Order: sequence, then C-alpha cells, then structure tokens
Amino acid sequence: MTTNIDRRRLIIGAGLGLGALLLPVGKLLAAEVLNANGFTHNVASGEPGPDSMLLWTRYVPPGSSDEVRLQAEMALDPAFTRVVGGATVRTGAYRDWTAKLTLDGLQPGTTYWYRFIAPDGSISPVGRTRTLPVGDVASFKLGLFSCANLPIGWFNAYAHAAERDDMDLWLHVGDYIYEYGIASYKPRDRIAERNVLPAHDHEMVSLIDYRMRLACYRADADLQKLHQMAPMVALWDDHEITNDSWEGGAQNHQPDKEGDWSTRKAAAVQAYREWMPVSEEPWKAYPLGSLATLYRTESRLIGRTRPADIKRAFAMGTDAALEAFRDGPWQDSSATMLGLEQESWLHHALNANARRSHWQLVGMGTILGRTVMPKETVGWLRPEASERTRQTFKDNVRAARLGLPMWMDRWDGYPAARSRLLRAAQQADANLVMLSGDSHNAWAFSLQEDGRPAGVEFAVQAVTSGGMEGSMATDPRNVAAAFRATNPEISWCDTSQRGYAMIEITPQRVTGEWVFMQDIKTRGTAVAGTHRMQVERDRKVFGG
Repeated sequence: MTTNIDRRRLIIGAGLGLGALLLPVGKLLAAEVLNANGFTHNVASGEPGPDSMLLWTRYVPPGSSDEVRLQAEMALDPAFTRVVGGATVRTGAYRDWTAKLTLDGLQPGTTYWYRFIAPDGSISPVGRTRTLPVGDVASFKLGLFSCANLPIGWFNAYAHAAERDDMDLWLHVGDYIYEYGIASYKPRDRIAERNVLPAHDHEMVSLIDYRMRLACYRADADLQKLHQMAPMVALWDDHEITNDSWEGGAQNHQPDKEGDWSTRKAAAVQAYREWMPVSEEPWKAYPLGSLATLYRTESRLIGRTRPADIKRAFAMGTDAALEAFRDGPWQDSSATMLGLEQESWLHHALNANARRSHWQLVGMGTILGRTVMPKETVGWLRPEASERTRQTFKDNVRAARLGLPMWMDRWDGYPAARSRLLRAAQQADANLVMLSGDSHNAWAFSLQEDGRPAGVEFAVQAVTSGGMEGSMATDPRNVAAAFRATNPEISWCDTSQRGYAMIEITPQRVTGEWVFMQDIKTRGTAVAGTHRMQVERDRKVFGG
C-alpha cells in the first residue's frame, strides 16, 4: 500500500500536480490528495558521499497519530535479497510528515536500491541511488536542470532524463518551484490541467503556502521518477522564496502586504529543507575522486547584498547618469553574491582541491558570464510587445554602449565579486567549470578576467520557463548570432528552446550536451535536437 486514494485518481493527480484546483473535479481531487495517507510522494535521495547517502520520503499515517517511525533499508539489488544497511527515522505533522535520514558505511561508486517500511507493513516505492567514486575515475555524468514552472509546461525534460541509465547524479541549480499565484499567468501561457496550491492569485508567503506548493510540484509523476532514479544535489535560487531575493528583501516582496521578510524567508527555507533531499549545510563540496570536485553554493539568502539600482540612472535619461552609475554603485567592492564567509570558503577550497582533482565544478544559481544587450533586439520585438517591454530593451541597449549588463540580479551586477571569484580560480590554476541556470536560455561562456582565460560556463536552459523567444519576432538564430557578436565571452547560445543539459567529465575534457525537448505543452519525451560543447583540460576556453 502506498496511499488510500483510488489508484486511477492518484495517477491523474500526479500528472496534474496536487489538485487541478480550478476545475470541479480538481477541487475534489485536491481535497483527497491533501488528506491522503500512506507514502504520498514517492522517494528521493541526495547529498551523496563516497560512503553515505541521504534518503527522503513522505508518509502520512492513517488515524490521528502525531508521530510515526519509518524503517529505511538499503540493498545491492532491487528485490532486496542483499540488504546491506538500514536505520529508523521519526516524522510527524511538525515537519509535514516528510522524513530524511543519512545512511553511512556504504561502498564508493556503487549503485544501491532503497525503500521505506511503515509501521503497518506498507512499503514505499523503491528508489535507485549511487555513491560518489574514489581514486582514479574515468568518467562521471550529471544532469543539469533549472527553472521548472509547473503551470506553463509539462516536465518533459525530467521525464527524458529519468529514462537514461548512464547518469550518476542530478544537479538542480534552482527555481525548482515558482511562487506566483495561478491568476498571474496569462491564459494563453497556462496548461489548464496544471494548477497549483495556494489557489488563484495568492503567492507563497506562509509556511503552509510553501509546503502546499512543494507538495504540488513533488506530486508530478515525471519529477517523482527523476528523484527515484538517481541522487540529486539541489540548491535554491530566488523563486523557491520569491523573485530577485537577497539577504534583506526581494523585488517581489512587499512588506505592507506580505509581512516581515525574515518570517517569509524562514518559512521558505523550512519548507524547502523538509520537502527536498538536502542537508542543513548552506554550502558543500562533493569529491569525485581524482576526477573533479563539485561545489554546491548559496547565492540568495545568506550573504547576497542588495543589487545596485540602475533604474534611477535610466530615469535621468542621460549617458552621464549611466556613466556615474557604472563608475560608482555598480563597482562597489562591498557588493557580494555569496557573502564574505562563503567567498573565503570557496576560494580556499578551489586552491586546495585544484591540486588533487582535475576539474572544479561550481553549481551556481545565476550566470557568471558577461552579457550585454545587442542593439538589434529593439527592432526585433514582437508588434504586440508592451511599451514597458520596449522601454526595457531600449534602456538595456543604452546601457550596453557603456559596458553595462542586461541583468543586475546576476553576477554581472556584482562585478567586483565576480572578479574575486575568477581571480581565485586563476591563482589556484583551477580548471574551473561553472554550472548555472536562471536565464531560461542555453549559453556557453569562455570566462575571462584581467584579459586572461579563467574557465568556462555551461548555463542550462529552463525545463519549462519561457525564454527570449517570448519577446522576439525574428528567427532565434538571428538573436543568438547578435548575442555572440556583441559579447566576447559567449561561445554559443540558444535563446528559444526548453530542456536540460548532460555534463560528462573525464580527466581530459568536460563535455556538455544541451538536450532540447520537442514540446512542453503536450506530455512526451521527443527531442528536437542537441548541441555539444567541450573544454580540454588546462585550456580554460571552449573548443568545439
């Protein structure tokens, strides 16, 4: 037994997200799923080590219990004839019935199967996971994901990746969920069946809001399958809390309507840590033998300073105002994405680990590569584009003439901190590979600092969230060509397709393959195409 909901209705619910809230049957289904008992959301694993793994599930007991004990088992085969470990964990309503535990004493580079057993004898679905390798490692593959907005598309990228049997790990670099109320989406952008709690125009603000939204996303069958098939290293970006967040606030947080920022932030963090297979550590390094070190970073809530505000300079309407902004607030050396404590940790870790592992892979919520707006884009805007959109593009083109970036919310908006990170990589002689997301489009950057190569960046396109194509009325190839011509660090880009990326690491090279799904408005795993880029060890720029 996994739940007491009728199996047919549960499958429907998993496909729609937790409740199709605006349809009459959806309201009934939402009530059923919210009141479900048993193993309601499958299983997941994460935080892998050479000899340990974190396991996750959610179990709601029948009746009025306020706490339950679950037994976890780890085996070398899916039939559990060779059980090699286990432990007991408690959960209750106080943590939304989610359960996490870490099993130690495992063997490195080994595939395991795991499950949970409830007090009534019911058994969870079986998950597959794999520990990290040690020693000389010939190859390691990870799937890279970002920006999965449930109401506007099917998670076909997750479904396609979950079908692969050649992946060692998933890396999700943020925007795993979105905070917006369903009414904020344009009807033409939404899929009618894919709705979320809280309903209507109510954003996530309270703990129950964040828990319900995560429950909706984690009820998706394709996301469940992804978690079930391999371990995940996950980091949050902004939409797990709210748009363009920083340590002391966010663009999409209005204290007069949504209360104290610290309260909202704490609720978001609590729910995320309950519902995700993650530890309480804010940042972490994962060794991949002598092959590489993978870093999970935190660049939103702990140390990020308020982004520089370019809007006043735009409003003044003169190049002099933009120049003053460029040479003053934008260059502020106290601005930081990671906070000085994490900066110090990462710089020291790069220096130490570059001596014992070939590659330094840094998972990051937002893009490091420099990007300014090409002047051609204003003429390519769709006829129906709003005046506000047109003005934004015009402003960004004006800023580009003076060397100012398109987005102040990513590393481009924190140039001094960006320079500190890249110089640290150069001083360590690290083979730096940034793995990032957030922009919804696919990019390959050959990063530079002080006129010298500093590493490369694979920036993944969104799972579903819309990209540059939503604003452009020209062939996407024209847009990509203009960005490459205008931005020396851009080696390649695609500004119109959704999907994920596969990153393969070997001692001699790192290869990225962007996988583009044929569609996100209908459910399926058909692929429209792929693109591959690679960097050779010690070159620190993209080859072919």
